[in-house]
Amino acid sequence: MWRLPGVRAALRGVRTAVERRSRTEAASETSVGAMERAVVRCVPSEPKLSLSFALADGSHKNMQRDQSEPLGRALSRIATNALKGHAKAAAAKKIRKNRANASSGVACAGPGPEPAAACEPVVKLYYREEAVAEDVLNVDAWQDGAVLQIGDVKYKVERNPPTFTELQLPRYIMAGFPVCPKLGVEFGDPTGSLFRWYKETKPRAAEPEGGGPSSSSPSSLSPGWTETGVDERVYTPSNADIGLRLKLHCTPGNGQRFGPSRELESVCPVEAGPGTCTFDHRHLYTKKVTDDALIRTVSYNILADTYAQTEFSRTVLYPYCAPYALELDYRQNLIQKELTGYNADLICLQEVDRCVFTDSLVPALEAFGLEGVFRIKQHEGLATFYRKSKFSLLSQHDIAFHEALQSDPLHKELLEKLALYPAAQERVLQRSSVVQVSVLQSTTDSSRKICVANTHLYWHPKGGYIRLIQMAVALAHIRHVSCDLYPGIPVIFCGDFNSTPSTGMYHFVINGSIAEDHEDWTSNGEEERCNMSLSHFFKLKSACGEPAYTNYVGGFHGCLDYIFIDLNALEVEQVIPLPSHEEVTTHQALPSVSHPSDHIALVCDLKWK
Repeated sequence: MWRLPGVRAALRGVRTAVERRSRTEAASETSVGAMERAVVRCVPSEPKLSLSFALADGSHKNMQRDQSEPLGRALSRIATNALKGHAKAAAAKKIRKNRANASSGVACAGPGPEPAAACEPVVKLYYREEAVAEDVLNVDAWQDGAVLQIGDVKYKVERNPPTFTELQLPRYIMAGFPVCPKLGVEFGDPTGSLFRWYKETKPRAAEPEGGGPSSSSPSSLSPGWTETGVDERVYTPSNADIGLRLKLHCTPGNGQRFGPSRELESVCPVEAGPGTCTFDHRHLYTKKVTDDALIRTVSYNILADTYAQTEFSRTVLYPYCAPYALELDYRQNLIQKELTGYNADLICLQEVDRCVFTDSLVPALEAFGLEGVFRIKQHEGLATFYRKSKFSLLSQHDIAFHEALQSDPLHKELLEKLALYPAAQERVLQRSSVVQVSVLQSTTDSSRKICVANTHLYWHPKGGYIRLIQMAVALAHIRHVSCDLYPGIPVIFCGDFNSTPSTGMYHFVINGSIAEDHEDWTSNGEEERCNMSLSHFFKLKSACGEPAYTNYVGGFHGCLDYIFIDLNALEVEQVIPLPSHEEVTTHQALPSVSHPSDHIALVCDLKWK
């Protein structure tokens, strides 16, 4: 059974951090004579329940039955399945016997008389040592702790035990980089589950010449495994693991009970890492999570795979970057290690592929205490993560600029101004850029709320006027959220704004207004001129200042990324230094084997005033 005192003690050890978990005890069965298990999944919102168990012949049965069906019908079907399984097992046994006789030269006996037909085994369901009536509906009959009897075999019924719905290891694993399995748990939680990591032993000696797989027993071909000593969800391989595969043994739990364990082996062995990365020195400043008075904030364009894996990127944009270093499996290792090493409270990411969010970022950051939300743009999108111990998500208010501009009364005046310039208006409304807006509440002080905005403005060098319009829409929308919906809450606005400090967009944000004669209104020539004056309500500052660059590629370097903060409510405690120029240019430019993006993450600690 799975409600063992030793297991409960192990989980209490996890929760109190007083004792080390006893993994062997948690994963072991009670005794040789322990009952078989029959697992029932029964969810009120679904019309059917599922029942899975192993028959005496070794076959595994998965049945789907209507919840409203009388128990007797389900038991009858189980009896039929058991009879078929018995017949198959008998036939297989006879075939094996005949083959053995043939190989030893013993003459086979004639057909002889047919054995008597087997009878259907007695199938009963008991609850508290009393047989359950066959007219009881399945939904009520299959209770946790009931006993299913099939012939002489008894099964303990486990109704809705914690179960893994998804379990996956990364394809590419490198020494020195955290391995974060992707987990899906039903009726449980990863924090209540148990984990144990193994690594492959050194390869066995080569087989004698002439001996192939057919001459060896299966056990001699299977790899040997040794415990790593790590019993946490995340494992970071060392150089000693290079060339060896990993295995994860995990048991889903919910703090009170445990479900069936599963094992998962990595497809490929651990490979050597790239050595020192551009973010390693930065991690010296972020070894610990900040206290409740501070908010460590990260803004980072992580370079979407949809852009990195093009022929144009490999040959024109990043010809200096080793091709393997542009592959997603490689870059994900670096991104995960970089982000988890910042121990951040807020992380705003741009150029996030949907699959990267679900398959890579969520598992990795969840394991380190963060939860995230995603907003798709077109081919990629935005992601905002927050530390669950510090914040809870109150609401989301994401918008697409072109949709909001046309439909939201907030932007009626701006749209009327833009309508005077049809060519410019057409270009603005063609853009798919979005802003992600999340309202968070402190878990320790419910009066403290914060509006976190995240965006990636239009990229084209001649699109200055488009970025001005997009920023005007964003700031009006953020004001509505932070003043009308949640009066007086402070704002943190992160993103890749594709604007250097000399541009109109930056001037507009910092100074609160921009004149109609600013040169950026003609950034794409006279045909798309759209002169207008704009202003906004906020008093904003770039928390990380104006670095020489946050984007460094072969043909360009400049500061494009910012963390804008509300000066009325927040102040900067510290800015984590950016990588040195020597580190950035070690492999000529970014991305590289030691840096996963063409941008550099901005990291700072903010403090409530």
